[in-house]
Amino acid sequence: MLTRNGWSVAALAVVCLVLGASLGYVELVALGVAFALCLLLSGVWLALRPQLEVHRELSPTKVNEGDGAAGVLTVTNVGRRRCPPILAVEAFDGGSVTVPLAGLAPRTSHVASYRLPTDRRGCYAVGPLQMGHADPFGLVSFSQAYGAEATLWVYPRVHRVSPVPTGRSQDIEGPTSAGAPRGGIAFHSLREYEPGDDPRLIHWRSTARTGKMMVRHTVITNEPRILVVLDTSLAPYADDSFEDAVRVAASLVSVAAERRYPTDFRTTGGVSGTIDPTGHGRSDVFDKLAAVQPSASDPGLAALTGLAARRVQGVAAGIVTGQPTREQANAVALVRGRFEMVTMVQVGERFDRPPIHVPGVLGVNAATSEDFVRIWKTRIG
Repeated sequence: MLTRNGWSVAALAVVCLVLGASLGYVELVALGVAFALCLLLSGVWLALRPQLEVHRELSPTKVNEGDGAAGVLTVTNVGRRRCPPILAVEAFDGGSVTVPLAGLAPRTSHVASYRLPTDRRGCYAVGPLQMGHADPFGLVSFSQAYGAEATLWVYPRVHRVSPVPTGRSQDIEGPTSAGAPRGGIAFHSLREYEPGDDPRLIHWRSTARTGKMMVRHTVITNEPRILVVLDTSLAPYADDSFEDAVRVAASLVSVAAERRYPTDFRTTGGVSGTIDPTGHGRSDVFDKLAAVQPSASDPGLAALTGLAARRVQGVAAGIVTGQPTREQANAVALVRGRFEMVTMVQVGERFDRPPIHVPGVLGVNAATSEDFVRIWKTRIG
């Protein structure tokens, strides 16, 4: 297609040819022909555009907020003629990243990397990559798409904090699960012997019956289960405080998973995910944390009554919100009795006020996620 310069030259060619022919000025006709020849030569040059193989990958595809991420571009000239310098344009989040590439000799490759913005949490579409070619005069250009669209996940920043308080422990004879930590005295099931198992746990009767060494699988039943709920309604947040709330929720989820607690993540808008004690599900939950956004139609804390429809033994809840009204916070009081312990973290405080008092709920009120860390360490440790 014609560039802006190309359209100007085309217009000059037409004007010179028309005026020269109508007024009998040979010089104007010659000038018009010269302009037309420039356009023709530019078109021929572009028709002989280089033959390229282009490969683009993201490294890495999932990063924490503020960490480095880059696109790595490998361009190979598979043709027989030299490739002139070209311009690669990578679409990114409604904008673009421009990557200038040097000329390539035949059968050679060039690797270029370019940084992608990671200063804000989100799920970003990257690509497709456009490779632009132009003639030496800059009159005609051609752009071709290479590669498919990729996704860059920018996870929220995670602060090092203690997990939410869990309150009283479960009964040692309570329910067991295969994901519970080993080493307790509660019997869960029989399984095959693994190197390192205590020989005293060998179940000889089952070993004789099956022909395989079987041991009693015992677990610790008083492990806490953590529920982190993020308020994704729009009303409690001002300025950038929702981002601080997401960072707080991500920090509480992360530390619970590190401690190998069964961890559930929920939003008041219906997003959910679970991380088991082995860490399975962590990537899925953090994908959701990267993509979550507040909504004016979200019910907010009022959704807690549906999230906790009945009492669940051994679950400690951490609720993260902005600056709700007293009426909105009353929903926390309604579900308090369904958990072992409830903690409510409020962010976005600008006047150093205490948290809204909810009977039986540990409250923290902070301006930012960094302020939350300072207060949390003082209150929780």
